[in-house]
Amino acid sequence: MPGCLSPCGPVIDWLPVKVNCILNEDFLELDDSTQLVGVQVILILAYCTIILFGVTGNSLVIYVVYKFRNLRTVTNFFIVNLAVADLLVNMLCLPFTLAYTLYGEWMFGQVFCFMLPYAQGLAVHVSTITLNIIALDRHRSIVYHMETKMSKDMCAVVIVITWAVSALLASPLAIFREYGTFDFSPNKSIQVCAEKWPESSMNGSIYSISMLLVQYGLPLAINSVAYIRIWKKLKNHMTYGRNDRHQRRKKTTKMLLTMVVVFAVLWLPFHAFQLAADIDSAVLSMKDFKLLYTVFHIVAMCSTFVNPILYGWMNNNYRSPLSAFSLHVVQYTPPVQKGKKNKQKNAN
Repeated sequence: MPGCLSPCGPVIDWLPVKVNCILNEDFLELDDSTQLVGVQVILILAYCTIILFGVTGNSLVIYVVYKFRNLRTVTNFFIVNLAVADLLVNMLCLPFTLAYTLYGEWMFGQVFCFMLPYAQGLAVHVSTITLNIIALDRHRSIVYHMETKMSKDMCAVVIVITWAVSALLASPLAIFREYGTFDFSPNKSIQVCAEKWPESSMNGSIYSISMLLVQYGLPLAINSVAYIRIWKKLKNHMTYGRNDRHQRRKKTTKMLLTMVVVFAVLWLPFHAFQLAADIDSAVLSMKDFKLLYTVFHIVAMCSTFVNPILYGWMNNNYRSPLSAFSLHVVQYTPPVQKGKKNKQKNAN
């Protein structure tokens, strides 16, 4: 059953209906293709694939940076921060989104009602802010020729500030929320976890549009300006001479720029759909609203596993450790216990 779109940016509001929407039995009988068995199988496969690749890929990124000392650079620490945020999205967002889509109501109790939307918003804010920090750090060192790199201590401070600011930006998702039972009729009720904004639902729309700018519009503008200036600077240097340092910088910048472009492209349909629903409430009653919302959400969530693929494809520093780790896993043979070994000898 489709419901009112949550004005909480990229976070699913765990409610098939919102308290401030006008609901009746006819509304509940709108077409919902997500209840078809074939569609549900496809959705389960899609979400499980994203979770598998996301958890595996981001865990590998964190592991190789921890394991190989040559990868412990400031840029890679920010990339690890990005991987941690993506892991949170994979573990705290996707399984519950899938359950909500399949069952159509909130089934996880009051504590998770307040915790999960907040944690999801927090993780997405961390991702976008971290992408901005990486771009600005490279802009500082390349465009302005600042040879003094950010220290690891300063990097840790910046990461802590990133999480603190993200926690503040996501806090309305936990504050303006309520959990309870919604009765459609004497014989029909569901458990709901809904946003509840003071005074008017317009406040929710204002927050939603503000988060669209903070999470998508502003970061995209900052990243675009930073990387365009970086690219121009590197291109001019490469015109007058080639050296290994500039080649490495160009390759790394190309990888980071690709990360931003992929992030922007994958999130664009979801944010556009959110904005359309905030501007025109008629979108909420369109046929297969819930299916469209879910499809756009799946596309956006692909951003949580593409970064590790980009690291392995476009960066030699990551490709070699990842290949070495994969080879180690493939060749690994569990040790045979001594008792079992003696039994095998006796049997022979």
